[in-house]
Amino acid sequence: MAGKIGTPENGHNAWGQAVAAVALFAAIAAGLWVSEATSGNSGPPAATCSDEEPGKSTGRVTGKQLCEALLRPDLAELLGTPTETAKTAFGNDGSAGLEGGKDIPMPTAEVEFDTYTVTLSATYDDLPVAGAHDLLGEGEQRTVLDRPAVLYSDRTIRINFRLDGGDAEAGTGVPLRALMVAQDAKDGGGSYDVTLWRSDGMVPDDAVLLRVAEKILPTVPGWTAGS
Repeated sequence: MAGKIGTPENGHNAWGQAVAAVALFAAIAAGLWVSEATSGNSGPPAATCSDEEPGKSTGRVTGKQLCEALLRPDLAELLGTPTETAKTAFGNDGSAGLEGGKDIPMPTAEVEFDTYTVTLSATYDDLPVAGAHDLLGEGEQRTVLDRPAVLYSDRTIRINFRLDGGDAEAGTGVPLRALMVAQDAKDGGGSYDVTLWRSDGMVPDDAVLLRVAEKILPTVPGWTAGS
């Protein structure tokens, strides 16, 4: 899925556009909250990552690989909901479009539980994470796993589908917390992003987000400790 980003205000450069693309993608592509009238849950089996055919090798991590890293056996425990079972899990190899026609590769994975939905994405924009907090509202500069990181807030997009076939309605969804971590310790460009939101609309606990990120990110293919 690609989303077009308009020209940033105050003459932001391509770096600023890329950060805006990450934030938008977290809220729309990786943070899509869909609500629909459904019947009771009869207890389906635990979700598994899709077995879709791999695309052409690009040297980048794929959505399926991110899904496999995210859907670990102890994910529910890391989220603080050990009795829950993943309802859905998927990955895709999408991108985010910038002004000028450039696409940023952004493979993404998402796993949904009753309480939490968590996403993991990789952004290949060749831009550093340090300084991104200035363009993410109240973003907070952090160091996570010995790499520059930014902790920030956003909201999902809510879509209500009408069961009578009428037009869907879109609006602001629930608050999410997101963590952007540099792909290497030298912050040479690109990031991994972990986002978390709750089905009850409460703001997720940062301690939960950080606990999940610190366990999952080192298992992403290509991650090297200290590099």
